[in-house]
Amino acid sequence: MSRRSAGAGTFNHAVFSLVCRVPVGRVVTYGQVAGLLGAPRAARAVGHAMRRCPGGVPWHRVINARGRISRRGNLGSMLSQRLLLEGEGVRFVHGRVDLARHSWRTRIVRCREDGAAYRGP
Repeated sequence: MSRRSAGAGTFNHAVFSLVCRVPVGRVVTYGQVAGLLGAPRAARAVGHAMRRCPGGVPWHRVINARGRISRRGNLGSMLSQRLLLEGEGVRFVHGRVDLARHSWRTRIVRCREDGAAYRGP
């Protein structure tokens, strides 16, 4: 495994660990995940990681900065994401989530070397 793919694997693991902590009824943006992991300009990398999301990770709780479900080739997965969020009590108005109401607020700010997120000092 190359250093680059090893680093990507560690980042992906950190993304999955962090997304697993998002509570039911809350959402987080791609940029918010990147920022919490100490890589504020890596929103697209978070999106790439979420494409490889293993089972058990609540992928549907990650949305874009506009409060919308990001477009993708599989329109069915976009509908599934909306239905899963609505089932958790997240409301959409004109296709957007009210981020002020449903956004997850946390103090996680660091990523351990093994990729797991933890509460910073």
